[in-house]
Amino acid sequence: MAAQAQNAGPDHSARKRVVDLLAAASLSELKALWAELPEPPQAQFLRGPETGLVMVRGRIGGGGAPFNLGEVTVTRATCRLASGQVGHAQALGTSKEKARLSAISDALWQDEAYRDRVEALLVSVERRIEEADRRKAEEVAATKVDFFTMVRGED
Repeated sequence: MAAQAQNAGPDHSARKRVVDLLAAASLSELKALWAELPEPPQAQFLRGPETGLVMVRGRIGGGGAPFNLGEVTVTRATCRLASGQVGHAQALGTSKEKARLSAISDALWQDEAYRDRVEALLVSVERRIEEADRRKAEEVAATKVDFFTMVRGED
């Protein structure tokens, strides 16, 4: 078991980054990657794409006891390329096309011949997310109100 944990080191975190960013990518971004491939790879789907529900759990204040918040719709897919790489994807919503292209993109990222193309997409998705987070932080900061307590001198 310890050997598996060691093998899951930096490669595991890099793969997690890829899967996370592919889930956050828009369908149009994934289609743009697909369109720029010289020859789209052949993929055999091992699972899906299929849509189902996933229970979302929450915690009061981020650290309290967990509770079931509700269910969300998720579409997942798993594919194998002719070269042997297996790609997985999960995406919020019901877009089977997004799950399909995300799974293929995950598998392509594992292939050295395609990694740079997929990384270019991932970097653009990262930039888009960072920009959206920055804009949101600016909007929130603009509405911040500092409350203070005035003490009356009647003690």
